[in-house]
Amino acid sequence: MAVYAAAAAVLAGVESRQGSLKGLVYASSFQNVKQLYALVCETQRYSAVLDAVIASAGLLRAEKKLRPHLAKVLVYELLLGRGFKGHGGRWKPLLDRHQARLKAELARLKVRRGVSRNEDLLEVGSKSDPASQVPRFVRVNTLKTRSEDVVDYFKRQGFSYQGQASSLEDIRALKGKCFLLDPLLPELLVFPAQTDLHEHPLYQAGHLILQDKASCLPAVLLAPPPGSHVIDACAAPGNKTSHLAALLKNQGKIFAFDLDAKRLASMATLLARAGVSCCELAEQDFLAVAPTDQRYRQVQYILLDPSCSGSGMLTRRLEEPGAGAPSQERLRALAGFQQRALSHALTFPALRRLVYSTCSLCQEENEDVVQAALQQSPGAFRLAPVLPSWPHRGLGTFPGAEHCLRASPDTTLTGGFFIAVLERVEVPSLTGRSIHPRTDVQPRPKEEETAAKGSGHAQHTAWHVAGAQSLDCSGLLPARLRPSVPGSGLVWKGSFHGCRN
Repeated sequence: MAVYAAAAAVLAGVESRQGSLKGLVYASSFQNVKQLYALVCETQRYSAVLDAVIASAGLLRAEKKLRPHLAKVLVYELLLGRGFKGHGGRWKPLLDRHQARLKAELARLKVRRGVSRNEDLLEVGSKSDPASQVPRFVRVNTLKTRSEDVVDYFKRQGFSYQGQASSLEDIRALKGKCFLLDPLLPELLVFPAQTDLHEHPLYQAGHLILQDKASCLPAVLLAPPPGSHVIDACAAPGNKTSHLAALLKNQGKIFAFDLDAKRLASMATLLARAGVSCCELAEQDFLAVAPTDQRYRQVQYILLDPSCSGSGMLTRRLEEPGAGAPSQERLRALAGFQQRALSHALTFPALRRLVYSTCSLCQEENEDVVQAALQQSPGAFRLAPVLPSWPHRGLGTFPGAEHCLRASPDTTLTGGFFIAVLERVEVPSLTGRSIHPRTDVQPRPKEEETAAKGSGHAQHTAWHVAGAQSLDCSGLLPARLRPSVPGSGLVWKGSFHGCRN
C-alpha cells in the first residue's frame, strides 16, 4: 500500500533532518493525512523495539532490497498495528515469509524484559520520560452525542469504566482497558497512555476528538455563550474550533483564519465530520483582518493560538530527535509575531474576552508576550483569575502573571502548554453603553476546544464545503450514536497569497 512507502519516506526525512515529522506528513502526496500521521507516530514510538526485533530476526540480511525505514513500518503493522488483513500489496508475501520468526523474536524480547504486553515493552524503555506517561485524552463531541452514551458504548466493548478521577494519581494508575472521566472537564475521557483510537468507529464518525486536556482548556476558558460571534485567529488543524462550536451549540458564528491551504482543507474535513455548521473558514492573515470591518462588529470573544516553537509538544521528541531549546533568533521572530497578533486582537472594538495560548514552554513566547500586550493597552485589559486550583501557574515575571496557567507532563499529566485569559476592564456594549465584565466566569463543564495556527492575505471567493462526511457505523453503534449527515454550513473564503509567519 502507498501509505507504507509514504510513512517510510517521512521517517527517513525526520532522521536526515529534512523537516519535522508533522511538516513532512503534510508535505507528502498521500491523501489521508491522519492515517499517515498515526502510522508514522506509532512506528517511531516503538522504534527501539522494532529495531531489536528486526535485527534478531535477520530480516534485512535476508531481504537485501528492503530498505530499513520501510521494514520498520511493515514490521510495526504486522506485529503491533492492525495487521495486513487483506491488504499490504506486494509486501504482504514478503512479510508472510518471515512472520513466524518475527513473532518469535518479539516473544523472546518480552521474556527477556519480563513483560507480557506490547505496551509494557514501550514503558521499559521510557519510564524515565514523563511524556511517555501522559494519558490518552478523548473529548466527547457534544454536537453529536453525550458522554453517557459514549461511556456505555465503551463498556459494551469490554472497557472498564472507573468513574470520575479524584486526583492525578487515579490517572497515573490507569492500565489496560480501563478509563476514567476527567476531574475538571466532564466531556473528557481519560485512557491509558498507549491507547490507540484512530481506527475506532466513534472517532471516525466524529463523535470523539483525540485532544490533549491542556489543549481543551482555551475554548473552555473562553466560554462563549451560544449565539456569540467568535474569532479563532490561527485556527488549523481545527480541534479547538470544533470545541468552540460545541460550546456554542452551533448557534452563533465562528470566523476561523489560517494561511496554510492544505491544513485548512484538512480542517474543513474535520469540522464537517464533527457536525460543525456555524464556522466560516478563510485563507487569510489574521493580522490583515480589519477590526473595523462590519462583519466583525459583534465579535466579543477571540481565541488566539499562534504559531510557536512547539517546545511543549509531546511529539516533539519524535519530530525533532535530540533537538534542544529553540534558538534565541527563532524565539525573537516567533515572539515578535505573537505579540503583533495579540496586540492586533485586542483592538477589536466589541471584544470582551480573549484567550492567548501556546504549546511552548518558553517565557519569551508566553509571559513576555502577554506583558508586552498589556503594556500597550494600559488599563484596557487585565488578566482574569481562572482555575485557582490549577497546580501550575505562570512564571512570576510581572504582577498578575500568576493568573496565567502552565501545563506539563510532570505537573498536570498533559502536554506542555501556556494559557492567559484577558478580559476588558470596561466592556463596550453592542448598544453603545459600557458594562463591567464578570470576574466569576469559570469553565462551563460541557465544553471543549478546537484550534489554531496560521495567517495570509485573501481573495474572498466563498464556496461551501460538502455535507458532513458520511460514515456507515449503523451496524456498530446504538441509535443515539449513529452519525448524522447534515448540510455542513461551513463556508470557505478564497485563495491566498502571502507567507506564514
